[in-house]
Amino acid sequence: MKIGIIGAGNIGGNLTRRLTKLGHEVSVANSRGPQTLTALAEETGATPVTVAEAARGAELVVVTIPLKGVPALPSGLFDGAAEGFVVLDTGNYYPQRDGRIDAVEDDGLTESRWTEQHIGHPVIKAFNGTYAQDILDKPLPKGDPQRMALPVAGDDDVAKKTVRDLIDELGFDTVDAGGIDESWRQQPDTPVYGLRGGVAEVTKALAEASEERPATFRA
Repeated sequence: MKIGIIGAGNIGGNLTRRLTKLGHEVSVANSRGPQTLTALAEETGATPVTVAEAARGAELVVVTIPLKGVPALPSGLFDGAAEGFVVLDTGNYYPQRDGRIDAVEDDGLTESRWTEQHIGHPVIKAFNGTYAQDILDKPLPKGDPQRMALPVAGDDDVAKKTVRDLIDELGFDTVDAGGIDESWRQQPDTPVYGLRGGVAEVTKALAEASEERPATFRA
């Protein structure tokens, strides 16, 4: 699969490492420019590109940047993407980092719905509560009783299956966490956030989530 990754931090960098090792064709970009990604490119074989080039020809685009950076993504970002491309969003709202986002705090919009509105394309939400190092250290074969599960939210079942299949290839089970309007169940400070559990534990944690937002969720 041809994959574009926007953001080369902990999650983006480790997804680049694993996905290239699995044989996917990965382009990776960050806000500082491709010249800052030389070491990652040499390590993984990924192609460093500008943000504007990251989605070119991509079947999957991973957006893994601070929420405050989403509105600054270039217009026409997906113009050259493959037909039927999928966007995977790993973002979280941290007001101490991102500043106050009224639509999230006052209107109850989920982070991923807000992101959709800014980028003009539906997203699938996953990896937002995953420890980055676990992407490298915790993969297990399908059927292993110790295999971790990740929640995956999204409105498009076909796009969601693409992401769930890729996560399975990466060595993790998945749990369908509902649509994007339900993705608050996997936001920071919910039971599933950071949970290193299997399918049953993740399913239970999603069901136990409260829509009441904690003080840390407010600027």
